[in-house]
Formats: sequence, structure tokens, C-alpha cells
Amino acid sequence: MKSKLSFLLLSLLFYHYANAQTAPGFRELLDSAMVRDADLKAQLTKNKLTVLDQHKLKDVYLPTLEVSGMASYLNATARVISPELNLQPFLNIPEGKYNNNINVSGFSGLAKADAKMLLYSGGKVRQLNKALEEKRQSENILLEKTSDEVAAVISRAYDQLALVHQSKKVLDEAKRRLDANRKTADKALGYGLITPYDHKKIELAQATLDSKIAEYEGKKELLLTQLEVLTGIDKERLRLIAPVLAPVALNAPQKTIEQRAEIRALDHGINASGFKIKAEQTWWIPKVQLMASSYYIGLYGARIKSSDNIIPPIPAIGYPGRKLDWKPTNLNIFPMLTAGVGFKWEIFDGREGKHAIETARIDRELLQNQKYDAMRKLTLNQANNQSNYNIANSQIALKKKEKEMADNALVQAEKEFRYGMSKSTQLIEAENDLEAAELDYQNAIFNQRRAAVELMRSTQELDISKLY
Repeated sequence: MKSKLSFLLLSLLFYHYANAQTAPGFRELLDSAMVRDADLKAQLTKNKLTVLDQHKLKDVYLPTLEVSGMASYLNATARVISPELNLQPFLNIPEGKYNNNINVSGFSGLAKADAKMLLYSGGKVRQLNKALEEKRQSENILLEKTSDEVAAVISRAYDQLALVHQSKKVLDEAKRRLDANRKTADKALGYGLITPYDHKKIELAQATLDSKIAEYEGKKELLLTQLEVLTGIDKERLRLIAPVLAPVALNAPQKTIEQRAEIRALDHGINASGFKIKAEQTWWIPKVQLMASSYYIGLYGARIKSSDNIIPPIPAIGYPGRKLDWKPTNLNIFPMLTAGVGFKWEIFDGREGKHAIETARIDRELLQNQKYDAMRKLTLNQANNQSNYNIANSQIALKKKEKEMADNALVQAEKEFRYGMSKSTQLIEAENDLEAAELDYQNAIFNQRRAAVELMRSTQELDISKLY
């Protein structure tokens, strides 16, 4: 058992060590950037609100139960004035003969439980649910656009790193050639074939080249820092990346402008506004709900008394009459239940419903205008990107030809300098021309790849496998 555990630990250590010594591929860079991108994370967080709204809307039909209660001291007085009662010849009581104040005091308690459940919303909930579903799909589609933007940023940084990497190779090759020509110049100076001034020209060219190499190192560090911030991958691993730039060959687009994320998102937004209009149009339809209530009413330590006699005096028998002074132990009413179905019908709402419908229609019109404007701009953008891609392809062919000519010119200049047929000035010019031609060729490839990325994004067809 111990041997198996040791083997497992050694395997894990070897895996992490090997991973730390391996250059990250573009897919790893992209996946790490997707996880860390602030815009993508913020958009995903905002999308949770729409999902929450959908859950809240579904919960509208769930029953609700509310319990409330109250305890207080009660002191109430009611004045009772008897009306006229004329039942002659048997009874005649004039108005106001009995004028009494009845007082009730004590501690009261009240408890109530209310239950409600929506049965029918007039169709509003169903339409709003459809609108929220369209909104959710719109937001998910916009995630595609944000993901493409992240991929484009990482692709650009990766290709820039490849560009400086290729530039370093060009500079190293130029340095090798200048070192060889420096030895030739040293011999030529010793034989008196060139002047000290010509010799100093080559030294100046070497110093200039060293300055360019130092500039390259600064650009490389900046790009490595950018990739480290975007991906979170350690810079030491990023240093192991040695990418090579190559032109990208694209086929004709398989999709149209209508399949861009922005257009599809706007289509769902327009659909959502249509359902919102239908939801607002239900304002006049009655809403039905089920209701039930239960009450408890109690009076404790109560006293009910009157200010005057309740039973009038009877002089004939010497009865003085009697006031009311009752102290019941407690009074309770429980349970008192009510249950039934209620409805609400807004026959006239002060045109509030009509205004809400008009507002929803204006929102839909705004979205339709946005789609029209977006279609025009994206069509122009695709044409521009196609033109840039075609130009970038032609530039690669041109820069390749210029590089071949500069290479042949340098070979000829080196021969002439070696045999004393030209000065160092011509040699340095030829060297500079070749260096510039090689760097221009690498820049042309970089620009062609950027144009290819933007052309693929024009119709939402960004395919990283065509680039790496």
C-alpha cells in the first residue's frame, strides 16, 4: 500500500514538474483567458438576473400564507339613546328616556392568517414568461460575441509574440553576418583595402543592431506581461513559447450577416418586445385568485359597565333599578373562517394600460431601428474586412519578392566587399535592406492573419483551428 501511495505522489510531482516545463499552447491560453476575462464574467453575472426573473415569474402561481397578530389595551365607550316607543295604551316611552353610556375595557388579542393563490392572470404571466425566455436567449447569444472578442485579443497578443520571436531570428542572423563581415573588414583594413572610416561604419552597424536587439527584449517582456495578466499563466512558462507566423488561407464565408451575434440577439429582443406588448394588452382581462382567512379574537380581564341603570327602578315594589357592571373571565371568538374565490376587473384604469402598450411598442420600434442600422454597418464592415484581407494577401507576395531581391543583393554586396570592389557603405545598406525586407515580410504575415480574424468575425465564423 505504501509503495502504491509513493508511486502516486511521485507521478503527481512529475506531472506538475513536466507541466511547469512545457510551453502553453494557444488553446490553454484561450481557455485561461476565458475564465479570467472581466467582461465575460460580468455578463454571465448579469444573465443570472434574467434567470432569477424567470423563476420569480413561475412562482407567481404558488400560494402565499401571511400570519399577523396584535395585543393591545381596549377602552371603548358607546352612547345609547333610546328611540321613541309608543305602544299605547300599554306602553309609551318618549325619545331619550333612556340615555346610557356603555363602556368596555380590557386587554384584547387579535390573530389572523391569510392564504392567497393566483388562479388566472389574464394571460399576462404566460406572455411575460415568453418575453423573458427570448431575453435569456438574446443574452446567451451576446456571450458568443464577447467570447470572440476575447479570442481576438489573445490571438493578437500571441501573434505579436510570434512576430517579435521571428524578429529576433532576423536580428540574430543579421548579427551573425555582420560578425563575419567584421572579420573581413579587419583584414581589409590591415591590407589597406578600406579606410578606417569604412571600418567604423561596420562597427556603427553592429552597435545599431545591438540597440535593436535590446528593443526587442523590451517588447517581448511587455507581451509576456500582457499574456500573464490576461491568462494568469506564469511568465516563466510563457517564455517557453516559440510560435511561428504563417499565412491563413480562408474559404468563402458560409454564413451571412444575419447570423452575426448582434443581429440574432436583436431578433430575440424584438420577439421579446412583441410578447411584452401582448402581456400589456391583457390589462382589461379579469384576474382570479383563491382566498382563505382564519381569525381569532379574544378579550381578557374585561369589564363592561354602564353609566346609568340598565334595569329601570320600580317604585311600587321599592326596586331602585340596576346598572350594568359585568366582569367576564374572557371572551373568545375562534375560529372565524372565510374562504372563496375573488376577482379583480379593471374596467377603466385611467388609460394606464394603453400607455403601457404604447411604451412597449416604442421599445420594439427602437430595437427594429437598431437592427436596421446594425445591418448597414456590419455589411460595410464585412466588405472592408474582405478588402483588407485581399490586400494583405497581395502584400505577402510583394514582401516575399522584395525579401528575395534583398537577399540576392546582399550576397552580391558581400562578394564585392570581400574582393575590395565596394565600400562598407554599400554592404551596410544591403544588410539593412535585407533586415527591413525580412521584418516587413513577417509584418505582412501578421497583418494578413489579423485581417483573416476580422473577416471570419464578420459572419461569426471565427475558427481558431484555422489559425493554430
